[in-house]
Amino acid sequence: MLTSAVVRCVRNKFPSATIHFLVKEKFRDAVITNKNLDKLVTFNDHPSEVFTKLQEEKYDFIVDLQRNNKSTALRRKLKRPSASFPKLNIQKFLLTMFKINRMPKVHVVDRYFEAVKSLGVTNDQLGLDFFLIGEDEIFVKEQQVLLHSSYVALVLGATYFTKRIPQEKLEEIISGLKGTVVLLGGPAEKELGDRLAIKFTNVVNTAGYSSLQQSSHYIKNARTVITSDTGLMHIAAALNKRIITVWGNTVPEFGMYAYLPQHPENNVMIENKNLRCRPCSKLGYDKCPKGHFKCMVEHDGKRIANLAEQSF
Repeated sequence: MLTSAVVRCVRNKFPSATIHFLVKEKFRDAVITNKNLDKLVTFNDHPSEVFTKLQEEKYDFIVDLQRNNKSTALRRKLKRPSASFPKLNIQKFLLTMFKINRMPKVHVVDRYFEAVKSLGVTNDQLGLDFFLIGEDEIFVKEQQVLLHSSYVALVLGATYFTKRIPQEKLEEIISGLKGTVVLLGGPAEKELGDRLAIKFTNVVNTAGYSSLQQSSHYIKNARTVITSDTGLMHIAAALNKRIITVWGNTVPEFGMYAYLPQHPENNVMIENKNLRCRPCSKLGYDKCPKGHFKCMVEHDGKRIANLAEQSF
């Protein structure tokens, strides 16, 4: 998702170019509908799986927006002109381990453009792209409970436990919201969503029942999206929604907050800034290293709900 701005700007700079995109198979749904791409190349565990296929292409230029050990090794092995971006691992380490903030106040999307600077590609400041499929919009509209009501979309999941909004906080948020609340997530959140839907009469659970495209249409039609630091947050940003982000162990200073360059006021960030242990990781953990999980459990769910109900 976060690479989509670079892809669009490269396409606009070189409209006749052929653009291939390499991504893990499990993330293909996030980019498969991108109209600015000519071909999607996927792998399961390691990009070396498709090395021969990539080598045959003899690319004019390789843009590395991952810049980890695997992607760096791959582009070196391909021996084609290439560039990457400043990943700032040392600065992230200082912030995580010693709480020394040397991170620039620059979103990672803007840093990505360093990788295409030599090509003369610049950021058009139009934000992220996520292309919706019409047939899934029909699916969403068929859900009668949403047809004639304004609703808030509430994202349940995240890759890591320490990024997820706990159930008790979700319940606090839901109890303070007026009208319909649509729960979003994948199969891992289905059971949680079902429990909340049983407890609250104004809740519709789509977690585990909807595809990524269908979930994105629910986001598109929502009046506000409440989410943690997760993938659906970036889709909400691509769809220019008003977003309330509830932060756990990670921090916006890493540069991965909702990217809304045209409407930054639509990004409301809720953080517990009174913890010396935060951030404890640039990604997350399966449990709180300190055992208290205060970065999430001390949030005021009623306040979050009130912010979602405010006019904008």
